Amino acid sequence: MIRPIAALALVLGAAALPATSTAAPKGCPPGLAKKNNGCLPPGQAKKIYGIGDRINDDYIVIRSPGRYGLNPGQTYYRVGDHVYRVDRETREVLDLIGAVVNVLN
Repeated sequence: MIRPIAALALVLGAAALPATSTAAPKGCPPGLAKKNNGCLPPGQAKKIYGIGDRINDDYIVIRSPGRYGLNPGQTYYRVGDHVYRVDRETREVLDLIGAVVNVLN
């Protein structure tokens, strides 16, 4: 039997991203550590959608979210290496679930 976390890794493709936390990841330059964004370079940080943003393209719908420990009554998109809970009708971001790496931990 595949554990839900392992199944999520298979579906989402676990990429090695730095974890977002209050502590700077090992090897993070001081300038990026001050931004408290998980040591994401400026170009990468802009690719993260905020609450209220609409996701219109380049997304993958997560089918059967309950299999991965997510609420089965909600809609979830994967955009790049991030998972978002979205409004089914408007595609508006309701919540950033986190980077795939964080969701898996």
